[in-house]
Amino acid sequence: MLAQWLDNPELRKIALEFSDLIDLDLLHLGVTADADEIKDTEMAQPLIVAAGLLSAYALNLDSQFTFVAGHSVGEITAAAIAGNISAADAMTLVRARGRQMAIAAADTSGAMAAVLGGERELVLAEISKLGLVAANDNGGGQIVAAGDPTALAKLAPEGARVRVLAVAGAFHTEDMQPAVAPMKEVAATITTFDGRAAIISNQEGAITRDGRDVINRIVNQIASPVRWDLCMQTMQESGVTGVLELAPAGTLVGLVKRGAPTVEGFALKSPADIPVALEFIARHGGR
Repeated sequence: MLAQWLDNPELRKIALEFSDLIDLDLLHLGVTADADEIKDTEMAQPLIVAAGLLSAYALNLDSQFTFVAGHSVGEITAAAIAGNISAADAMTLVRARGRQMAIAAADTSGAMAAVLGGERELVLAEISKLGLVAANDNGGGQIVAAGDPTALAKLAPEGARVRVLAVAGAFHTEDMQPAVAPMKEVAATITTFDGRAAIISNQEGAITRDGRDVINRIVNQIASPVRWDLCMQTMQESGVTGVLELAPAGTLVGLVKRGAPTVEGFALKSPADIPVALEFIARHGGR
């Protein structure tokens, strides 16, 4: 996840600083660790945010955008890019988030599964009927259900495919509530700023620039569903014409393509993509 970015000495230095700051070997996790090691949410979350920040540094993002959004843990990356918090505080926050969510997951038996296709209302009705939660409403015909594994095994909405996800818990549900209070304590120590760009929040697709509001939303979202479908709706209503997805990229532009077809997407997957990414930014006028 980090190997190609670390060929740049400046980015490697930043990654080492992040590692020292949060006492986690990101270079190992991002280059040599196997899939079993990084699927642990305590390891995966800091790695995902570090990848996003390093790719943002590589692209030299500053004020070339009007809105920023992130899916789940990606909201922490978004907050740093928007200027609501520093990159160092983003890494501190995500380290705590990963730890606390891992602790909460260890005390429960929850699981998650992606439901692909099917009629939206019928899918939501079956999820509810089985006592599950639509933990990620991603739009574009994708809803992630979460809850009891036995109930998930019975989930079979007409016209849809169900794929169990390799995660350690029922994230963005009440199972994660024990992680919220410790995260509020960490968040209270972080200095926040009004953003130079607006955040489109996972909470109902709301728009905010207030740094403290952004962090409060990120913390509360741990135990609440992610409404990426409404984030995409807000993008379209706000006149967004292009979405640039930072590393590790590919998933969100796929959702945008299906859920917001009027918005063009570009996935920044490696340093080799930077010239095309800069052309993409120029073409969309920074929006």
